[in-house]
Amino acid sequence: MDAVSDDEAAGSFFSAAGSPELWKFLEALPAGVMLSGTVASIEPFGVFVALDEGPAHPVFPGVGFVPIPELSWTRFEEASDIVRLGQRVTCAFLQFDTWNGEARLSLRAPLPDPFQAFADGTAVGQALEGRVTKLVPFGAFVEVARGIEGLVHVRDLAPEPVRSPEEVVRVGDSLAVVVTQIDRERRRLALAGRDAR
Repeated sequence: MDAVSDDEAAGSFFSAAGSPELWKFLEALPAGVMLSGTVASIEPFGVFVALDEGPAHPVFPGVGFVPIPELSWTRFEEASDIVRLGQRVTCAFLQFDTWNGEARLSLRAPLPDPFQAFADGTAVGQALEGRVTKLVPFGAFVEVARGIEGLVHVRDLAPEPVRSPEEVVRVGDSLAVVVTQIDRERRRLALAGRDAR
């Protein structure tokens, strides 16, 4: 008996589910093509989108699926902070998820990445003013531009050593910081308290 590839196994699953036309539709989609549809379901793990084109999914509320990280470039608490049920959306097609028989989509891909724009105009060593948005055991997150947050490690919060960020700052406080690292690929910004340097 010949070995069956994962794609063939998934294909036979969808043929068995009575969805050969769905398989054919998804297989023909080129990466990056823009697809429009309506938000059909908001789940903790992502958002299902009923696409305007193509056949319906035999199980899911929509053929399109936007994973949580692909909803927005900026940090958010829940998917419902970004989209609402019944909302019209246009997304970039990322790939054909052969296991679930769905189109993996991105709502953020067609939009400019604000982190890259911020990095273009910012240099290591630059002094900035920001607002503390979140405290974690190892430091504080500080928003230095709209939707752009960086981490000030607890060792870089104050001139004197502190054990927790709560000893120095609270959420909502204004904090003078210096940029210590800009990681474009991982979209991470490292900061230090200006008084700690």
